[in-house]
Amino acid sequence: QVQLVESGGGLVQAGGSLRLSCVASGRAFSDYRLGWFRQAPGKERDFIAARGSGGSTYYADSVKGRFTISRDNAKNTVYLQMNSLKFDDTAVYYCAAARRLGPTSSASGYDYWGQGTQVTVSS
Repeated sequence: QVQLVESGGGLVQAGGSLRLSCVASGRAFSDYRLGWFRQAPGKERDFIAARGSGGSTYYADSVKGRFTISRDNAKNTVYLQMNSLKFDDTAVYYCAAARRLGPTSSASGYDYWGQGTQVTVSS
C-alpha cells in the first residue's frame, strides 16, 4: 500500500507561482508513474500532468508551458511547479501513483491518490 501526502497549496494572486509537493510512502518509487489532477467546485476531476517511470511527461493543453511535473526518486517526491497562475486554476489538486510504465491522463490508470491540497488564485 502506498500513501501519498500533498503540500504546498495556498492563496496566490493571478500571475504568481506555487510549487506543490507529494511525498509517497513505500518502496520502489522509481517504478511508479505519477500524475497530478485537479477538481474545481461542481466540476469533474481533470488531468493536469503525468510523468512516467522512464521520465517521459504528458500535460493537459490548459497547463502546457505553465506547469512542470518533476520527481525526486531519492526523496520519494513528485512536484508540480505552477507558473503564470490564472483564476481558472483554482481547484483542489491531487497527486496519484501507480506501479506501471509510462504516463497516462486517465484517472483509472492510477491506483493510489492523495487527500488533495487547495490552490486558490485571486484575480
